[in-house]
Amino acid sequence: MSRYFAPGNAAEAAELLRTTPGARVVAGGTDLVVAARGGKHPLPEVLVALHRVPELARVRETEAGIILGALTTHTWVERSGLVRSRWSALADAAAMIGSPATRSTGTIGGNLMNASPAMDLGSPLLVLDATVELRRTGGTRALTVAELLAGPGRTTAAPDELLSSVRIPAPVPGTGSAYIRLEHRRAMEIAIVGAAAALRFDSRGEIVAARLALTAAAPVCLRVPAAEAGLLGRRLDAEALAAAGRAAVAAVRPISDVRASADYRRAMTAVVVARALTLAARRAAAGSSVPGPDHPPTATGSVQ
Repeated sequence: MSRYFAPGNAAEAAELLRTTPGARVVAGGTDLVVAARGGKHPLPEVLVALHRVPELARVRETEAGIILGALTTHTWVERSGLVRSRWSALADAAAMIGSPATRSTGTIGGNLMNASPAMDLGSPLLVLDATVELRRTGGTRALTVAELLAGPGRTTAAPDELLSSVRIPAPVPGTGSAYIRLEHRRAMEIAIVGAAAALRFDSRGEIVAARLALTAAAPVCLRVPAAEAGLLGRRLDAEALAAAGRAAVAAVRPISDVRASADYRRAMTAVVVARALTLAARRAAAGSSVPGPDHPPTATGSVQ
């Protein structure tokens, strides 16, 4: 690394990206710095650190939903009563990321821009219909999370674009969501395969809205439209769970690596799909939220 910048606002950060070839943004540094220390990748020649940009740490609740600044930490998401009650799948995922130290430093923007197929936040954000705002000098644009993710470690953001926020619409009343992952151990682990689900039922107990997405099962986190369509108009019984599992298995493109073989990931996809759908249905029926810590959330920025 030859140069380091710490801009004081988002406009200054965007201008640095525009005028400084090879510049890379660093937020919490839990991926970039750790990879450099481990010899996996060298640090970029130019770093633009965002820790002095308070507007990127702001969280805003609106009538339309919630806007999470890119610097919102995993700890804030995990501990927020608002997120646990309304966007439960996202709270599930945030609580699973790394260690407490990693969660208190790592950010939602960094997790998305790292674009790992195994990232825990990706699938919940897909089923919750989240969009991201990309900022550059002269303007902004909005993308769905699916449009942002291009492949392992790759996004569709231009080199001079900065992810500034994540917007999640308010759920329709009666919606339940959940995220489940398979792992070798319960802490400081990366997903072997995971699934996020969001369900809503009518008064007869039949599914009227269904969203399902997978983690670590393809080059990017991905929705499973065939499984979603097959659930509509049905009760969530064993037959429906099995059919959704089969549709999900047909959609995956897993790899073999040090954590699991492609065949094992494929076989376990149906398992995590059934568990995520079952938990989402239970939450939809009970109106319950993710159990959280006894103490209030700590935020990089306050809810406004």
